[in-house]
This record gives sequence, structure tokens and C-alpha cells, in this order.
Amino acid sequence: MSDQRRMRGEYVRRRVEEASMNNPPNSADPVILVTGGYDHGIRFWHAYSGVCSRTVQFTDSQVNDLEITPDRQFVAGAGFQHIRMFDINSKSSSPLIDYEGLSKNVTAVGFQEDGKWMYSGGEDMTTRIWDQRSRNPQSQRMFAGNAPVNCVCLHPNQGELFIGDQNGVIHVWDLKSNHKEPCIPELDASIQSICIDPMGTMMACVNNKGRCYVWSLSGSHKSECSFLHKRAEFQAHKRYALKCMFSPDSTLLATTSADCTAVIWKTADFSKLTELKDNTQRWVWDCAFSGDSQYIITASSDNVARLWSVESGEVRREYKGHQKAIISLAFRDEVLS
Repeated sequence: MSDQRRMRGEYVRRRVEEASMNNPPNSADPVILVTGGYDHGIRFWHAYSGVCSRTVQFTDSQVNDLEITPDRQFVAGAGFQHIRMFDINSKSSSPLIDYEGLSKNVTAVGFQEDGKWMYSGGEDMTTRIWDQRSRNPQSQRMFAGNAPVNCVCLHPNQGELFIGDQNGVIHVWDLKSNHKEPCIPELDASIQSICIDPMGTMMACVNNKGRCYVWSLSGSHKSECSFLHKRAEFQAHKRYALKCMFSPDSTLLATTSADCTAVIWKTADFSKLTELKDNTQRWVWDCAFSGDSQYIITASSDNVARLWSVESGEVRREYKGHQKAIISLAFRDEVLS
């Protein structure tokens, strides 16, 4: 592990500890962990202790995706025909906003960096933009594709959405010009997850055949448009791949799979660093790195979320309470100034 990453890890931990000491008992937790799954429930956790602090019902639907707003005040849950927004710091079990008018499963949700708008994708073959400043919970812009949408990723430049569908196409939607550019990594393979590193220099995707593709992106995280140059292609898993995620320091790439593992890859050469495996773990649906890139949390079909050490591959904490598979999680441990 690099000295730079260790130093950043120590800095982040100090900031989190300071925030925890300075916050009164009823104030916002500086570390936010939220999980959702097939039991139609969203659980909020004390990440350090593993204790569930609150549960809210996600009525009539599993929770396909979760995303915390940039200001850390709310969490959006995506499910069947609904996106629901919950107040993280409230004791209420009711959503603040219920985005309706969606005909099928919503599979992806996320936010622009200032929280001005939200994006979503779903099995109705559409990707939508929702103005968060509007009192009308209706989408303001929409891209209609030709296949159900599995995943959507916003470029750090805040101007492009990368949309993965079940036909194996990655659509690059330039929000400024409204231009859409398709990219097909592999024929007859569904795109399951797309991720872009924080600096906007790399993009990765995984498909239902367990393969991972990585591209270099031209320009920086503030460039207006991106050009893809294939960098790597490898068999990440023997079975269905479900999620990919770059670490905050861009040195690692995590992939998860139906083979009951998550794997950490070095982005320098895409060699395997660590395989995360537990005897009771089943399909691994989702993952999220800690802010210092030293830990990762996974969500599994065995109803358990786990906190792992990236370096050792050991489980440091388990989060138990869901009655069915956990298929989505959201995690934030940055301390806002």
C-alpha cells in the first residue's frame, strides 16, 4: 500500500473521529451507511458498531439502487415504478418525495455534484433528468433507448451520462449538445454496471458474461466531452458480473459477481490484488469504497453487508438485519467542511 494512501487514510479517520466527538448524540452521523434489498426495507446503520439505527419500508417493491445526496441530507431509493427520497436525519418512515409516473423497475439513480438535478434509468428503456429545484416531481429531460437500462453513470465533468443497457450498448449522452454516441464492447452481452474514476480518466464496465472492459478517457474531469480509448479487457469473474467501482484514489477497481466474490484489481496493470470471499456469502450485488480507499463494503444475497480490509481481504464488520437479499447500498464517510 502506498504511503500517500496510508497518509490520506489517517487524515480521513482523524476528521471522522473529530466530527464524531464534536457532534451531539442527536446530530447527523459523519459516516452514513444505507442498505436496501428484496425485503422491501431500507436500513440505516452506525457503520463503526454495526448497529442498525433505523428502518423504513419501501412499499410494494425491492430497493434496486440507493444514492445519498451531495449535501448528505437525503437518500434516494429506486424500485418498481417509484423513486422515493428519505430524510437521513429524520425519524419519519415516510418519504419526503415520491417520484411516480414510471412504468417499470427503476434500476439506477444518482445526483449532479451540487444536487441541482437527479438522474435515473430503468427497464422502461428511458434515462431521465429530474430538476431537484422544481416542486413538480416530474422528469424534465428524457433519453429513450431500445432496451431496458441496467445502469447509469455521471461523468465527473457533470455533462455526460454513460448508460448501459441489456442489449450490450453503452450510450454516451452529452447533456449540453443532446448528442448520443453508442459504444458496444461485446456482442450479445448485457452491460450490468459502469463506473468512472473520480478524475475522469478511466471508465470501466462489466457484463453478464463476467468480463470487464476498461477505457482511457481523454481530457480531465472538467472537460466538456470524452473520447474512449480501450485500455484493458479481462475475465473478471467466471459467472455473471454485477457491479464495478473505482476507488476514490483511482488506484483500484472492484468488481462483484454471482460467483459469490468481490475482487479488487490494481488499475496500474489490472492484476488481482485481493479476492473478497466468505463461506456464507452468496451473490455480491453492490459495493462502495471508504474515502481513504483502504476499506470496501459489499452487499450480498445472504442478507449481510460486510466491511472488508482491502489490503488483507479480511472481514472487519458485518451488518445483519435484512430478511432477504441485500442488493443495494450507499456509503459516505467524507467529512464536510
